[in-house]
Amino acid sequence: MTSSYPLDSRVGTTNVVSEPIRAGFGRGLLEAGRQDQRVVALCADLTESTQMHLFEREFPERFIEVGIAEQNLVTVAAGLARAGKIPFTSSYAAFSPGRNWEQIKTTAALNDQPVKIVGSHTGVNVGPDGATHQMLEDIALMRVLPNMIVLAPGDSIEAEKATLALARIDKPGYLRLTRDATPIFSTEESPFEIGRGYILREGTDLTLIGTGTMTYQLLTAAELLLAAAGLQAEVVHMPTIKPLDDALILECAARTGFVVTAEEAQIAGGLGGAVAELLSEYLPTRLLRLGINDRYGESGTPAELLEAFELTGAHFAGQIQAAHTHHMARV
Repeated sequence: MTSSYPLDSRVGTTNVVSEPIRAGFGRGLLEAGRQDQRVVALCADLTESTQMHLFEREFPERFIEVGIAEQNLVTVAAGLARAGKIPFTSSYAAFSPGRNWEQIKTTAALNDQPVKIVGSHTGVNVGPDGATHQMLEDIALMRVLPNMIVLAPGDSIEAEKATLALARIDKPGYLRLTRDATPIFSTEESPFEIGRGYILREGTDLTLIGTGTMTYQLLTAAELLLAAAGLQAEVVHMPTIKPLDDALILECAARTGFVVTAEEAQIAGGLGGAVAELLSEYLPTRLLRLGINDRYGESGTPAELLEAFELTGAHFAGQIQAAHTHHMARV
């Protein structure tokens, strides 16, 4: 069962195509620069790794390499924004916003300047770099800031669209990217709008809400739940974590009465926290939050870490089925 959201025809097959989400950002930034000469780019000595090199090659006069100085990175960007530019900054998320959150707060968010903070290499799929570089707390850090938009695109195609959308909005924003290649589930025709969530698969028994890389895993989980337990799971993709699509979440929760969230990040303060806050205030609903539960990352291959932290469709299906069975036994 699918909705009207166009999914890549290879989703769920062995032919699914994978690409790093950061690659979509690189293409999007280049196109944003072509569309608007006010777009400038700043990097903290990680130009190719964060895919800013495409912009640098075509617009060297609009590119600034600040070096390993993340605090300077965002303060310079805020000054450029105040002067009428549209600055994008990039680094590993462990360093930005991990190392310069206070500067982001006081120079970009507090002053409502359109600085775009691009945090790459998030989640555990950074792999062998280990816990120090596996940024898991960034969603919580950034969504608490007033004026800040928080985006976690689900694949490289959506990352390109999200970058262009951020360039067109006169607000500060945070764009969350991953390092390793992950499955592409959207298409060029799939919609993307800041502040909107999308139903990828229809269902009546429970609602699965994913962001970033975990949406694809929930699509897999939905198929497994149908095969194993006959559960019709609705899958919702939530690429915008702030502002959250409150209306869609409440609509889905009212329809199914059981909500699951999944994110490659800490569930405390992340998407799961945001949905919990919304439901507890407006529509108390059984909620299961999946993701990183009060742990730091480890060193290993991305595939090993997804297994170790139980962030796969198969693991999700098992946890969701058990929680749903327990829930139904109590109602």
